[in-house]
Amino acid sequence: MTSAQQRAELQRRIWQIANDVRGAVDGWDFKQYVLGTLFYRFISENFASYIEGGDESIGYADLADSVITPDIKDDAVKTKGYFIYPSQLFANVAANANKNESLNTDLAAIFAAIEASANGYPSERDINGLFADFDTTSNRLGNTVKDKNARLAAVLKGVDELDFGNFDASHIDLFGDAYEFLISNYAANAGKSGGEFFTPQHVSKLIARLAMHKQASVNKIYDPACGSGSLLLQAKKHFDAHIIEEGFFGQEINHTTYNLARMNMFLHNINYDKFNIQLGNTLVAPHFGDDKPFDAIVSNPPYSVKWIGSDDPTLINDERFAPAGVLAPKSKADFAFVLHALSYLSSKGRAAIVCFPGIFYRSGAEQKIRQYLVDNNYVESVISLAPNLFFGTTIAVNILVLAKNKKDTTTQFIDASGLFKKENNNNVLLDTHIEQIMAVFDSKANVDHFGRSVPFEQVAANDYNLSVSGYVKANDSREVVDIAQLNAQLKATVAKIGQLRKDIDAIVAEIDGEELEA
Repeated sequence: MTSAQQRAELQRRIWQIANDVRGAVDGWDFKQYVLGTLFYRFISENFASYIEGGDESIGYADLADSVITPDIKDDAVKTKGYFIYPSQLFANVAANANKNESLNTDLAAIFAAIEASANGYPSERDINGLFADFDTTSNRLGNTVKDKNARLAAVLKGVDELDFGNFDASHIDLFGDAYEFLISNYAANAGKSGGEFFTPQHVSKLIARLAMHKQASVNKIYDPACGSGSLLLQAKKHFDAHIIEEGFFGQEINHTTYNLARMNMFLHNINYDKFNIQLGNTLVAPHFGDDKPFDAIVSNPPYSVKWIGSDDPTLINDERFAPAGVLAPKSKADFAFVLHALSYLSSKGRAAIVCFPGIFYRSGAEQKIRQYLVDNNYVESVISLAPNLFFGTTIAVNILVLAKNKKDTTTQFIDASGLFKKENNNNVLLDTHIEQIMAVFDSKANVDHFGRSVPFEQVAANDYNLSVSGYVKANDSREVVDIAQLNAQLKATVAKIGQLRKDIDAIVAEIDGEELEA
């Protein structure tokens, strides 16, 4: 099955599950049950595979719970971070779901047991609360136990019937593709947020490649507003695992999305000791101060959100913001995220950050921060993208690439706003588009209507305006009109019209004369 066929089958299956539970679960809330069940199936299969160790004579799902010794459990938790008894495996629960009159409470107990299995172990923080948003007893599933069980069984059956072989062997990103499908079909229709917590995979790929460009290895990769972890995972997907030596780090303010990010790490076979996802407000309560600097930083922070800013007098002395001498406006925290990322960036690394375009030309504090960045030669590139690439917004955003090891003092501007393919309600970047951007980013060559490297003096003289349109001339595809030639043609046309009128008048006069003679 090709990736396109797998993606189509996944979407068909999700739609079928949605029809089975339609009318009870809000479309946007429904995503928690689909994604949670995908996760439950994955960790069950992954854990069984670990226990079996490639020995086909062992069928972990067929074993009795009683044969599991404390030593087996202890060793498994130390290695995998959690434990699942045979009776708790997804396959066994799904097989009997339609007949299980206590399915909802059984699932709740299983999820609690999986989380509790990590208590007292190094993985406890990474496992705790993973299933918190998979509420099997919620009235959103129905008012009676029978209704709840019927809908839970429908979700389990739908995910169970996905036939892609081993999750690891799938050609697509099951979790990411499912999330994208759910966002595009439910979040917008329901008037709910959600797209801001997920960066589409095609954009994530570009951002990851920019941050990792020409780095044979990085110590670790970090996303200060990681959402569901899609940006971090693109780095794993497109680069060999050994290149990222110390793992994946991220912070997320939304509790539900924080849980999704941790699930996403496990779903991509990143073990608990290779990722560190923290919950909290990055701007006022940042984690990982002891883990910095990072060789690669990727981020799609929320656009122009409010933050405490100057209302907290201590922030101007914060080592992240103090060097710029000014804080980002309270109503627009964009540059607060940029300065935070810069502070966490190593001397050899890159940060690629999705930014709202207004921060590149507005005056006031934002202009002063731009001046700080340019004067200290931290801005490597500003790349403008096509509109409508993200879920929930049609804004044509920019990518800001920061580096502390630039070879010269020029700033590169790339106008990629014309690179996209329309698909359904959104535009997408194709691999050919990404290659075009990366080729110019790498060469820093001047390309008419696409890329230009601008000397420091010119940027400074332009009041540190970093808008791509101010440096890369758009390609005017309108037809060039020669006014003199057009006037000559009009004059000739008017003369022809005048002559035609005379000829017509003469013919009419001749006809009138003949009628009089008759």
